Amino acid sequence: MTPDAASAGPLISVDGLVFDYDTTRALSDISFVVERGMVVALVGPNGAGKTTLMRCISALEQPTAGNVHVDGLEVREDPRTIHRKIGFLPDFFGLYDELTVRQALSYHAAAKKIAGTDRAARIVWAAEMLGIDILFDRRVGELSRGNRQKLAIAQAIIHRPQVALLDEPASGLDPDARRQLSETIRTLNSEGMTLIVSSHILSELEDYSSHVLIMKAGKLEAFRDLRQSATDTQRVTLRVRLAEPDPRLGEILRALQSLDVLDLGDREATFVFPDDAQAQHNCLKHLIENGLAVSEMAPIAQSMSDVYFGRRDGSGETSS
Repeated sequence: MTPDAASAGPLISVDGLVFDYDTTRALSDISFVVERGMVVALVGPNGAGKTTLMRCISALEQPTAGNVHVDGLEVREDPRTIHRKIGFLPDFFGLYDELTVRQALSYHAAAKKIAGTDRAARIVWAAEMLGIDILFDRRVGELSRGNRQKLAIAQAIIHRPQVALLDEPASGLDPDARRQLSETIRTLNSEGMTLIVSSHILSELEDYSSHVLIMKAGKLEAFRDLRQSATDTQRVTLRVRLAEPDPRLGEILRALQSLDVLDLGDREATFVFPDDAQAQHNCLKHLIENGLAVSEMAPIAQSMSDVYFGRRDGSGETSS
C-alpha cells in the first residue's frame, strides 16, 4: 500500500503565511512550495518559527494571514481531511504509559480510521519500520527514551500519510538508532512519502534531504535544492568516477561547453554543469566515446553546513 494517489499540483503550497501569538509575530510572509517526493530539511536557530510552521501545515494552527494548501486543500477549510494526509511528530509528545507498544499502535491506527482488516498488518509494518516489533508486549512506561521516540515516530506514520512532518525525530536516539532513522526516512521516501524534517543535526540531514528550508526570526531565508550550484539554480554539481585512472579526464571534460571543473584527479572529477537531462546525457556520451571507463556520474548535494552557515553569514540568494 502506498500513500494516497497524487493529484495535480504541488503537495504543499505556502503563500504569504503570517502567524501571530498574542504579542509576538512568529511567522512573517512565508512562501514556498514542496513538490511530491521531496525530503525537506527544516533548519534554523531556536525560536526561528520551525515548529509553528509545521503546526500550520498540519492544520493544528490557523494562520493569521496568508494561505496553506496541502494536496489542494486549504488548512482552514478542511482540517480533518488534511489530518489524514499528514503524519506529525511534535518535538514534545505524550504517550500512554499504561499501554503496551502493540496497544499504543492499535489505538493510533483506530484513531486514523485504518480499517480493522488492515490494522494488524499496518501495526506490524510501522513497528518493523522503526525496529520496535520486538517490544510489542512491553509497557510504554518501561521503554527507554530512545524507544519511546521510535514509538512516537511509528504512531505518526502508521496511516502511511502522503507527507510526514517530523520535529526533531532524532532527539534521544543513540548513534545506531539515528543511523537506522536515516535509513527509515530514505525508505519511506522511496515508497512515495514526502517528508519535512526539523533537526539541529545538519550532518544527519545531509544523509537523506533533497532540499533545505532555512528560517530565522520567523522569516524564510532560503529554500534550495541541495543538488544545485550555490550561485546558479539552473546548474547542478556532478561527480564522475572512472573504473580505472585516466590522465585525460580533465582534458576531455574541459572540451565540453558550460562546464566548470571544481575538483579533478585521474579517477574522479567534480564539476558544475547545466541542470538539464539531455545535456547530462550528452556529457556522459562524450566521456564514453572518448574512451573513459565511466563507472558513475551523478549529482551530489551541497554540504548542508555550507548552505546553512553561508546563508546566515549573508551570502547567496534565496531560491524556491
